[in-house]
Amino acid sequence: MNFKGAIFDLDGTLIDSAWVWEKIDHDFLGDRGLCVPPDYPEKIAHMGFEASAKYTIERFGFEESVEQIMDIWTKMSEKEYRENVMIKPYVREYLDYLKRNNVKMAVATASFEGLFMPCLEKNGIAKYFDAIVTVGQTGKGKDCPDVYILAAKKLGLKPCECVVFEDLPTGIITAKSAGFMTAFVPDDFTKVSRKTHEREADYIVDSYKTLIDKQFTV
Repeated sequence: MNFKGAIFDLDGTLIDSAWVWEKIDHDFLGDRGLCVPPDYPEKIAHMGFEASAKYTIERFGFEESVEQIMDIWTKMSEKEYRENVMIKPYVREYLDYLKRNNVKMAVATASFEGLFMPCLEKNGIAKYFDAIVTVGQTGKGKDCPDVYILAAKKLGLKPCECVVFEDLPTGIITAKSAGFMTAFVPDDFTKVSRKTHEREADYIVDSYKTLIDKQFTV
């Protein structure tokens, strides 16, 4: 497979952090006497922080402001990201492999920089990325391809020259619609079936070590 750029989602794709948001959903709604609706995590997964807060307020009728909800979530998550969230196995090795093969790399995430940058720096992978783009910069969630398009633009590449690595179908579908090659990274916490991966993505990432072994690059 030939590509000049690799655009990575973060949560569930490069970093093992989906458990943090499952815990926050449970604790945040539980403190308000609510259970987590089965469709709620998937509904907000592709949104940015602000859009997720707006959706949560509208859905449950909370009286807090968007800023207050975001502040609560930030305080609940920042310690975990700073101290306990780790990268997935062989991520650093694969990023290093891509770097040695002159593949440009970017992050395209629904998270926000103040939360994930300490995690990337602690795990020693921040240095690999030529660009970091969040959905907050585009004003649209990952149900639109804008965040991937902006990431490719920052790399100086066309969508057809890039592979988007994602763990959720929404990102894969919208990236493909914009002309990107796509690679699904299965994650236990996203609970997406392998059939869905195989149906939507161009490639399945069983492990980053396998990508190195198969020389998955230019």
